[in-house]
Amino acid sequence: MSSSRKLLIAGLLGLALAGAGFAQATQQMPGIGRAATPKEIAAWDIDVRPDFKGLPRGSGSVARGQDVWEGKCAHCHGIFGESGEVFSPLVGGTTADDIKTGHAARLNDRGFPGRTTLMKVATVSTLWDYINRAMPWTAPKSLSTDEVYAVTAFLLNLGGVVPDDYVLSDRNIAQVQARMPNRNGMTLEHSLWPGKSLTTGKFKPDVQAQTCMKDCPSEAQVASALPDHARNAHGNLAEQNRAVGAQHGVDTTRAGGTPTPRSVAVAAPAAPAPAKAGAPMALLNKYSCTACHGIDSKLVGPSFKDVAKKYAGRADADTYLAGKIRAGGSGVWGGIPMPPQTLSDAEAATIAQWLKAGAAR
Repeated sequence: MSSSRKLLIAGLLGLALAGAGFAQATQQMPGIGRAATPKEIAAWDIDVRPDFKGLPRGSGSVARGQDVWEGKCAHCHGIFGESGEVFSPLVGGTTADDIKTGHAARLNDRGFPGRTTLMKVATVSTLWDYINRAMPWTAPKSLSTDEVYAVTAFLLNLGGVVPDDYVLSDRNIAQVQARMPNRNGMTLEHSLWPGKSLTTGKFKPDVQAQTCMKDCPSEAQVASALPDHARNAHGNLAEQNRAVGAQHGVDTTRAGGTPTPRSVAVAAPAAPAPAKAGAPMALLNKYSCTACHGIDSKLVGPSFKDVAKKYAGRADADTYLAGKIRAGGSGVWGGIPMPPQTLSDAEAATIAQWLKAGAAR
């Protein structure tokens, strides 16, 4: 029997066992839940393991990666992965000797001024997986599979791991793993991943995955608080988080009080009141402008209040700002560029008029 048929039969058997387990669970708890569809499972199950299980087919060249990088990555991470004012550097601190030995020597150098991503990361799958699920910052999961391969190839090329003409793919990524500068800097003395090749077997997993069926707590309570001296120190946290994911940020413009307990099983947040079509704040949230700009304080870019003050005396401020919002650029507020935005002319004009009027909340 061929290896591909063996894998297929093993996969089908696994699905059958999972379905049987779910059926048994729903018999014990009737009326709770339903079986996930294959499409739902596929959308959720996107992780890539260090043994490359879960890695989709595809490829991308260093040259294409440079184009994607300069258009979607460089404004946060720098043209050469050096990052800059806000984000930690991705590239630097590794040598040709590190690629040979698999140990980043400067991790043990107390005099070295920082720790870059390529110095620390042990597996190339970690880079691929994180870029795939979380980048770009303002539009996660928007890169195609081939773009993820290309950006990963370009990042590795910046670190000297692969040559300029390299094309990274699912077929040769294991060869790249053998050149990661800190590939031998990770211990396998754990049970983080299953399989003999990914653990020494010395330790048992911390979580045994046993369902609690008696003396279970009815509701676990989790609470958090932010000290008064830290509230709004870096702008309103609620305006600085992406609209996706579980973390939306507390409104730090409001006075602190007794922390509100939150159940572990958190209900979906109530939908915000619908804003008027074209309202400035709705547009800022829609296009993730608040991920880089605070209302009153500088984040990646200047605060909206600072922009309003700078152009307060300019008669054509609304026209000028609308053009800058659409086209992007750099140099006016520092070295970190703002990428071009995809909003319409009317939407850009609405935000520009709001800025000209003083950027009121």
